[in-house]
Amino acid sequence: MSLPTITIELFGMPRARAEVRELVVSAATVGEALAEVVAKCPTLADVVNADGRLASQYLLSLDGKHFVSDVSQPLQPGDRLLLLSSDAGG
Repeated sequence: MSLPTITIELFGMPRARAEVRELVVSAATVGEALAEVVAKCPTLADVVNADGRLASQYLLSLDGKHFVSDVSQPLQPGDRLLLLSSDAGG
């Protein structure tokens, strides 16, 4: 069984630090997707805490509909995660 392919869009400080607008990764869960972000963009190593959870200075939105923080949340093929600094929205 292959992993779902998802897109992670970067906004604000994450985009500036990674120097890319988006990443395409294969991940079954939010946690796996975050691990792929760190693997592909080491400058974003602080996106996750030591326990693998999303760090408090970041927000993650699933398909722009709602924010997610549960790293065990499953992902479906074609899902889009939006990663932004928690202060980006004011």
